[in-house]
Amino acid sequence: MAHVRKTTHSRKTAVRGKSSARRRAKRAAPKRWSQRVTKESDALDLKRGVFTLTSPKKIATSLKRSAEHSSRRKTGAYRSAMSMLTFYINRAGTTLPKSQRTRLERAKVELKRAFGRE
Repeated sequence: MAHVRKTTHSRKTAVRGKSSARRRAKRAAPKRWSQRVTKESDALDLKRGVFTLTSPKKIATSLKRSAEHSSRRKTGAYRSAMSMLTFYINRAGTTLPKSQRTRLERAKVELKRAFGRE
């Protein structure tokens, strides 16, 4: 009897390994999706590293410039810039350091000022 249990157990382990690998693959897909959206989106042609700039005002200025000069956006410049900034903050989630999140939230305020929507 002990031998039968051992064989059954090893079979279950092999099956579990495959299903957990599938679960991990499903979790990895959204990360690739959001990265692709940031790079290939029709919303804006972003300057590289815009979200890592040190000043909220520089981030807002860069987003405004990108939004106004982009020919691929489908809506107004303000809406495109704000949605891209919000998208970045939301997709980063809890992995975004508190200091950078604060900087990006301040960039939203600066972006509103830049477009005269205060």
